[in-house]
Amino acid sequence: MSDGLEDVVAADTVLSDVDGKAGRLIIRGYSLDELAGRASFEEATRLLWDGFFDSLPADLAPALGAARAEVFAEVAALDTGLLDRTPIEAVRALLARLADGDDLATALRLAAAPAVFTAAVVRAQAGEAPVAPDPSLAHAADLLRMLRGRLATPAEAAALDTYLVTVSDHGLNASTFAARVVASTRAGLGSAVLAGISALKGPLHGGAPGPIIEMLDGIGKPSNARAWIEAALARGDRLMGFGHRVYRVRDPRADALKGAVRRMSEGSNIRPGRLAFAEAVEQAALAILRERKPDRALDTNVEFYTALLLEALDFPPSAFTCVFAAGRVSGWIAHAREQLAGGRLIRPQSRYVGPVAKVAA
Repeated sequence: MSDGLEDVVAADTVLSDVDGKAGRLIIRGYSLDELAGRASFEEATRLLWDGFFDSLPADLAPALGAARAEVFAEVAALDTGLLDRTPIEAVRALLARLADGDDLATALRLAAAPAVFTAAVVRAQAGEAPVAPDPSLAHAADLLRMLRGRLATPAEAAALDTYLVTVSDHGLNASTFAARVVASTRAGLGSAVLAGISALKGPLHGGAPGPIIEMLDGIGKPSNARAWIEAALARGDRLMGFGHRVYRVRDPRADALKGAVRRMSEGSNIRPGRLAFAEAVEQAALAILRERKPDRALDTNVEFYTALLLEALDFPPSAFTCVFAAGRVSGWIAHAREQLAGGRLIRPQSRYVGPVAKVAA
């Protein structure tokens, strides 16, 4: 058995399948190509939750909008202590204020909360008043309106929708497994989501997209890419945005998000030349990684174009992980409910490799 449990099957699931060799992601029977850019976050959430809740509405948008309005009351708890924390820590603290439970109403509040709290925290840390939700808007459009204080363009809302759908579920990753373990104890959906977001904030999971902006800004222009990347690798730095624990080929989510960024650039919602520059850096990085590490599968992952997309939508890099949580929360809840349906407490065994107790003669 490997240290990272790659060869261990820990759950049977109907939710998603990650084929690392083929570079394919299936969510509830649909390929990512069929969902990204076509389904809304509300539609993807309903797809994930189908069969796990009684009386699930055919259209989740009104219920999710009402839930955004309901959880906004918790924003009043933002104080200096929370605003001095990182955005993901502040969002997690606000999430912990929500009542726990296993019903649909609890699930809707939890699904709505990361979007509401992320926008409020970002604005408050910038010295601006939080903006209350508009329940009549679609989830992605309202998140951008709460962030900026103005309506998003259709292209911007569509790009964020693509992102939220693309990251909504991805097999038994670290945060989803954490959520399932907690759900198996019957602690409640809120506790499972808090476990998920705590795992997601780690730099080896969802906490990585921010440094990609630092890398792009540090490189500055395409001609600097090779020297900057080679220097980073010589220092032993990990090159963010490349390589994945599961995918042996290109991460399919990278192409879905690159397409969303390209569509935004056509509508002038992204800095001129930013996409072309990022593509040049990507190609330089891939070439150097093939030269330096020919025995390793290090291709572009979801984080690279996540950074470009969220930057174009005016999210600060410090809040990128919060937006990741706003998409993945639907998957955490679905997995938690699936785990509850199985009814089994997750309790793996460990192999003791410490000193053996001495037996008295």
